[in-house]
Amino acid sequence: MSRKIFDILTSAGGVAIVVVLVIAGALLTWGHSFVNSNVRDQLSQQQIYFPPKAAFAHPKAGSEITPSMIGTVSKYAGQQLLTGDQAKVWANDFIAVHLSNMPYGGVYSKVSAAALANPKNAQLAELRNTVFMGTTLRGLLLEAYAFSEIGTIMFVGAIAAFILAAVMAVLVGLGFWHARRTEESVPLLRTKPIPAS
Repeated sequence: MSRKIFDILTSAGGVAIVVVLVIAGALLTWGHSFVNSNVRDQLSQQQIYFPPKAAFAHPKAGSEITPSMIGTVSKYAGQQLLTGDQAKVWANDFIAVHLSNMPYGGVYSKVSAAALANPKNAQLAELRNTVFMGTTLRGLLLEAYAFSEIGTIMFVGAIAAFILAAVMAVLVGLGFWHARRTEESVPLLRTKPIPAS
């Protein structure tokens, strides 16, 4: 096989790789956009708002705003919960704090077991419903956060695919350029004759 034919074949294969990388980048970009808009739409329908800035002025353990919320929850003060990062903060630094201050540590399995053991206890039944709603909302918000992270990974993957496609396109161009400059008669591998001894 001649060097020219080899250059043309490998460059043609490179064109296929460029096309695949561009398609992958486009699909990953679309996935990122879909995930982000879906997470935003779903969260906006819940109409959850972070407490206003004034609520963080006097944090107190056991109240709506605890000292542990100052570093995380307060940075979104007054904002509507619309992003995966906000969902994570609300789930882990607001809901989880309030659940942990409830009887049985706000752990649904413990509250439910206690309510089942005492079916006539109305307070335990109410606590079970409250903890169930809190843990369910927390789980849903953490799922929104997880999907937003998947969207971020898709975006990074799209950038990587487009960069690799550009690099490969340059290599393909160089391959075709080299093929055009190489004569048909040039062999793929030049071998030196073995000297006779």
